[in-house]
Amino acid sequence: PAMLYYLDNVQNAAGRINENYARELMELHTLGVGGGYSQQDVQELARVLTGVGVSMRPLDDEPPRMKPALRAHYVRQGLFEFNPARHDWDAKTLLGQPLRAQGLAELDEALDRLARHSATARFITRKMAVYLVGDSPSPALLDTLARTFERTDGDIAAVLAALFQAGEFQASLGQRFRDPVQYVLAGARLMHGDQPVLATTEPLLGWLQRLAEPLYGRATPDGYPLEAATWSGSGQMSTRFEAARALGAGAVANAGAPGQRTPPPALSQTPYLRQIDATLAPATRAALVQANSPREWNLLFLSSPEFMHG
Repeated sequence: PAMLYYLDNVQNAAGRINENYARELMELHTLGVGGGYSQQDVQELARVLTGVGVSMRPLDDEPPRMKPALRAHYVRQGLFEFNPARHDWDAKTLLGQPLRAQGLAELDEALDRLARHSATARFITRKMAVYLVGDSPSPALLDTLARTFERTDGDIAAVLAALFQAGEFQASLGQRFRDPVQYVLAGARLMHGDQPVLATTEPLLGWLQRLAEPLYGRATPDGYPLEAATWSGSGQMSTRFEAARALGAGAVANAGAPGQRTPPPALSQTPYLRQIDATLAPATRAALVQANSPREWNLLFLSSPEFMHG
């Protein structure tokens, strides 16, 4: 319902077509840009989606007024509503093939067609590979994942299993540059994972704002970029080092607790650091031994390449 509302499908009705949701459904969630659909397909899918919307009325309210012949097609599930009086009942063609169903069943048929398209397999699995492996997954890995997606009818667990078993995934462990959300939350978890619930999340939200990835702050529906280049520029890194200083000093734990100053934990003594100690690069070790206090050691480690990647 949230996406139906955000992308204006609540306004989409026969004779007053709104294409926003239909376009994003194909561009961002199934076929992807260049996935073989046309503007005509966007318009046809928008017609399929007419009458699909959101109702804020109490669940026990009477359905909207409509012709008696349409009442059996009315659907209300929580906030979701299909109002057949607003639906375009004329014949439709999607991706070159007619839709056989009618009413809300048209949407099921259309979604199945989109989900089973080869372009969807390539688009979705590439996103998974970029997120879990790196910015430039190999064509061989992408082909394996797309074929798995198609063979299993879009079984995400099966695709993940194929990805995790790939040597390319194993080689990528610890090499993926963390975006701001991953970095800030990993830092907070490492610093305060054994502490009681934080009194406030405001410092974390503030750092995400400064690092240009505020929670629910993306203005467009495509989501924040996954590629490392977006988050590794000089301005980003300068702000990230400031976040490392605050995290390393225990500022998050002390926020929301006036008059209480809990000393920061010594990360060098944690089980996590003892476990990864052998993997630290010589340059990182050389920097860490120069720390004059636990707070400074924390800052240096949270600023290290090993922690920037995960």
